[in-house]
Amino acid sequence: MKRIATGALALWVMAVAGPSVAQTLQENNERMFRQMQSERGLSDATMKRVRQIFAGSSYIGQGNPAVTRHPMTPQEARARLPAPPERLYRNARFERICGAKYMAPLYDPKTEAPGDAEVCVDMFEYPNIPMVYPVTWVKASEAAELCAAEGKRMGDAHEWEGASAGRLLEPDYFFNMGHGGARAAHNRKYAPTRRYSIGQQWQRGVCATGSFKSGSCNGGSFRGCGSNTYPAGSFPECKSPLGVYDLDGNAAEHMNLPMSPDQMASRGSRKLGVTEMKGSWFIWDQVRAHKHWSRWRAPYWHGSRVMSSGSHRNYHLGFRCFKDVK
Repeated sequence: MKRIATGALALWVMAVAGPSVAQTLQENNERMFRQMQSERGLSDATMKRVRQIFAGSSYIGQGNPAVTRHPMTPQEARARLPAPPERLYRNARFERICGAKYMAPLYDPKTEAPGDAEVCVDMFEYPNIPMVYPVTWVKASEAAELCAAEGKRMGDAHEWEGASAGRLLEPDYFFNMGHGGARAAHNRKYAPTRRYSIGQQWQRGVCATGSFKSGSCNGGSFRGCGSNTYPAGSFPECKSPLGVYDLDGNAAEHMNLPMSPDQMASRGSRKLGVTEMKGSWFIWDQVRAHKHWSRWRAPYWHGSRVMSSGSHRNYHLGFRCFKDVK
C-alpha cells in the first residue's frame, strides 16, 4: 500500500480507514471511542463517562451490524472531497471561539460577527468526526447525557433551526398553547420565508439522502432496520450558511422543545422540555416522509419528556451537541 501520510495524520488515517462494519456493535463502538479520543482529544475521564452511558444500552452505536449496509465507505467518502478532511473541516477561528474542534459559532450575520456568538454547535452529528458514521438508536435522555459528558448540552429547537437557516434568532416559543397549538403558530410564522440548510429550494443529491431502507425493516425493529447512513461530511456542499453539516440527510436529530421558559437548555435548564425530531434522514431523495425546512416543527411523534428513560430511539435518529461559550 502506498504510504500517504505520516505522524499525526497517519494515525488519523489508520483510525478511520478500517472496515465500515465490524463483527459486533461493541467492536464498532470501541473503534469509535478510539477515534473520538485521538481525533478530538477527549480526556480519559470523559471517555470513561461516555463508555458508561453506552454500556447502559444494547442499541446505541452506528447501527446494528447484522443488517446495516452503509452506501459509502470512509475511503470512498474521502475520495469525493476537494481537500483532505482534516484541512477542509478544520477552522482555526471557530476553534478559538468555541474552544473545541469541529464546532461552529451561532450568531446573526446581519448584526453580529462569529466572535459575538454565545453558543456553538457540533459541525457534524455525534460523534462529531468527519468521515465517521453517525450514532443512532440513542434515546433523547442518553443524547443529553452524552453531551453533558463532554461539557456540552442538548440544543433548544430554535438553536438547531438557526444553525440550519443561517441566522440565530432570539427564542421564539409559543408557551401556554400546548404542543399542537404552539407548533401550528410557529410554522405559520416561518412558512413564508422557509428555506433548507442548503438554500431556498430542496436539491436532490446535495446531501446524504440517497441511501435505502432495509428490505427487512418492519417499522423500526433493531433486528430488521439498518442504519444505512453515510460517513459524516461525505457531501461537503450539504452545509448551512453558518458552517454546519448534515443538518439535512444522514440521521434525523433529537432536540429539546421547551414548553415553558424554565425548560430551555439555552438558559441553563437541566430538566428540559419535550422531544423534537429535526431534519431529514438518509432515504430522503426516495421517500419524503414529512416536511423538514429549517424552522419547521414536527408533530409530537413518539413524544416524551427529553429526560424520560422511555424517550424514543430508532435506526435513523441521532443527535448533535451544543456548547455555551460565554
